[in-house]
Amino acid sequence: MMGKLENTLETYLVDKAPFQLPAGAKEVIVKYGPWITLILLILALPAILFTFGLGTLVAPFAFLGGMKAGVNFGIGMIFSAVVLVIEAIAIPGLFKRAVSSWRLMYYAALLGGVESLISFNLRGLIIGTGISLYILFQIKSYYK
Repeated sequence: MMGKLENTLETYLVDKAPFQLPAGAKEVIVKYGPWITLILLILALPAILFTFGLGTLVAPFAFLGGMKAGVNFGIGMIFSAVVLVIEAIAIPGLFKRAVSSWRLMYYAALLGGVESLISFNLRGLIIGTGISLYILFQIKSYYK
């Protein structure tokens, strides 16, 4: 099923896309993308640790905002943690241009989309996940 989804997305985001990224832009993304991801993960680490620490204190009170607020808070924390771990695991392979690491980034983008869908963040789903998947599929051919 995941292979079929990947093939469908590749058809619409690469083959039938109205706009293709120029080869130079793709090369820049592939060359510097892992460095940017690594730097952003390092810069985000203190904020993430603070959020998870604060989340532990706030989690019992999140349900005071209603069941939906508490569930969204918990799901958001779990999905964020999983996505960050997947991205961190993918970084070494991205430097080597391994398709397995590209696939990890693809799964991280899909998980981000699922989290946006569950939390009813349609803007994040359409814009964030859409742009992430578009860029990922545009540069897929650079990974072997």
